[in-house]
This record gives sequence, structure tokens and C-alpha cells, in this order.
Amino acid sequence: MNAHEIDYKIYGDDMQIVSIELDPGETVIAEAGTMNWMDQEVNFEAKLGDGSKPDTGIFGKLLDVGKRVLTGESIFLTHFTNIGQGKKEVSFAAPYPGKIIPLDLAAIGGEILCQKDAFLCAAKGTEVSIAFNKRLGSGFFGGEGFILQKLRGDGLVFLHAGGTVIERELHNQTLLIDTGCIVGFTPGLDYSIQRAGNLKSMFFGGEGLFLATVRGTGKVYLQSLPFSRLADRIIQHAPKAGGSSKGEGSVLGGLGRMLDGDN
Repeated sequence: MNAHEIDYKIYGDDMQIVSIELDPGETVIAEAGTMNWMDQEVNFEAKLGDGSKPDTGIFGKLLDVGKRVLTGESIFLTHFTNIGQGKKEVSFAAPYPGKIIPLDLAAIGGEILCQKDAFLCAAKGTEVSIAFNKRLGSGFFGGEGFILQKLRGDGLVFLHAGGTVIERELHNQTLLIDTGCIVGFTPGLDYSIQRAGNLKSMFFGGEGLFLATVRGTGKVYLQSLPFSRLADRIIQHAPKAGGSSKGEGSVLGGLGRMLDGDN
């Protein structure tokens, strides 16, 4: 593989944006709906494939579409190409607060497995596919679901994670992780699911019924605020049907809603 050699800058802290600089003819691929702004001479086109295998034909493209349907993502990837003279810029951001992780696939073995919604954008030439988890228990009980995304190539890819991101390098070690806190990991690591302690701990410990186990030698990227956890908290404190709500600061919250004219 020979991915396009793109340059980039990351702006911001908790709501980050990655700005990709394209030379004439260079292309970056991205998930649909992640583009923020771009220069006028950047052409964009929604395509069925990632462009890493231009000679796959219609059958290969339909196969790629089927894989993306399984992940729950859009069946299209958007290709942004500099069709002008000189360098042009296109910028991307994720739909919720967090960090953008730039990874050079050539420097980490040419491949990474990640959550199905972690992929943001990548240099053209990167293969975006899925990896079936070989352990059935991981699929049914892991926060990442039965399917993980696989990014393969020799260029730059950009992942998005919620909250603060930590990179851990394991050397024949084992790490127990809340299933939603894994962003991605290198393929040299073994990923499985185990029960979270005894029955009392499982049901009353507040850490979920199962923990992910990552074992071996390689890198794992962790996030402090999975989107599922953020969404659960928002739903928990949102006004209930009929206008009532409960949660932290409910008295002051009710007063605030009265002052805002909500009640």
C-alpha cells in the first residue's frame, strides 16, 4: 500500500478539530458528516469504497457496503481531493467532546482495531474494513459490540475518543478495562471479556457485568468518557414525560427551569 502523504494540524482542547493539508491531487477519506470547512478547490464525493483497492469492481464495492452496514455506519465514505493548484485545507471534527488521535499506521505495524465509531478520517490508501471478534462472549457482552473496525495501511489515520485519551503500552501484561473505554488496540493484543468479580460486585458494583481483558504485547488507547456513558447521564437527568425530572441539583434545576420559562 502507498497511502497519500498528508500533513495535518490539530486545534483545540476538548472539542478538537483536525485540519488536513492536501497537495494537488492528494485525497483524504472521512466518515460522512464530519467535515467542518474546506477550501474552494477541494472536491468532495461520496463513494461506496475507501479507494484502497480501485480495481475491485462492483462486486468488491458491494461487499464493502455490506461490511459497513454491519457496523451501523453510513454505507458511504466521503473522498476530499485537492483539484486546484497549491496546498488546500479541509477540516474535520467529531460530533461530541473528546480528543483526536493521529496514528501513523506504518509505525505501529500497519494495522489497528478500533471501536466501530472511533474512525474519523484517513489518508487515501487506507483500507477501512471490519474485524469479527473471534470470541463470541466478547461480541455479546463487550461495549464495542460483536464487530470492531480494522484500519490497515501505511499512512495517517485519525481516531476520535471521548474525554481524555491515554496510550498504554503493554509488554506481556494484562489490563482489565471497562468495555466502553477502549478506543483501539494493535493486533498483537488478545481481546476478550471476563465476568466482573462475584455476583454481588457484578450487580451492585456499578462497573457493569463484564470487563474487557486485553493481554499481550502492544499498544492500547483508552478514553475516559465513552459516548455511551455520556448519553446515559444525559438521559438520566433529562426531564421526564410530563415535565418532571430528578437528579443532582433537582431543586435548583427546577428553579432554573421556572426562571427560563420552561414551567
